[in-house]
Amino acid sequence: MKSEDIFARYSRQIFIEEIGLEGQRKIMNSKVLVIGAGGLGSPVIQYLAAAGVGTLGVADFDEVELHNLNRQIIHNENSVGISKVKSAEQFVKNLNHQVDFIGIESKINDSNAEEIISRFDIIVDGSDNFKTRYLINDTCIKLSKPLVYGSILGFSGQVAIFNFKGSKNLRDIFPEPPFDENLPDCDSLGVLGALPGIVGSMMANLTLKIMTDLPLHVNQLTLIDTLNWRFQTLDF
Repeated sequence: MKSEDIFARYSRQIFIEEIGLEGQRKIMNSKVLVIGAGGLGSPVIQYLAAAGVGTLGVADFDEVELHNLNRQIIHNENSVGISKVKSAEQFVKNLNHQVDFIGIESKINDSNAEEIISRFDIIVDGSDNFKTRYLINDTCIKLSKPLVYGSILGFSGQVAIFNFKGSKNLRDIFPEPPFDENLPDCDSLGVLGALPGIVGSMMANLTLKIMTDLPLHVNQLTLIDTLNWRFQTLDF
């Protein structure tokens, strides 16, 4: 892309004093992996692609279903029945063809986590189960990768940055995953469609701040309660 086109496209970011041209170059040179192209992954993918991230990896093994569409806003009715990764790729190419999209149509597991995660600078966890979350967390620790974490249920969400320049990680808050397989999740209790948009946008914002070396609060968990409209931060 010509320099004048870059400026025209990203001028509203470049105009921010704390970002400028140098910050935009950092965004365009960054490699980010988004794990999960669902409710949380959708706004993260959308805003990172719009911001001009250089390489955007998306890992998901699922197909788009009709019930996804109330919240997974990068997909549409024509996406139903196709893989979420292919749907995400089409969305990204339509939004910003300059983004190098890497689709990973695989479930992150013990056998592939290190190989996949090692290829990226920043990892964003939009997964929906405890086993995957802890595997991602532990792999990021092993590989010294910063991790942007989020979770959602009903009207509530959580956001944090883990393992960033020596900061704490998921196990420092919750040492072990819960053993109860019948814990409530979005499939059983639901989720209001706008909630993952709020939480995912916060995750995208934190990811961009990591890329551009902006100040960050680490060792802190943000709790979002949209039913009572309360936002709380807990230090750990």
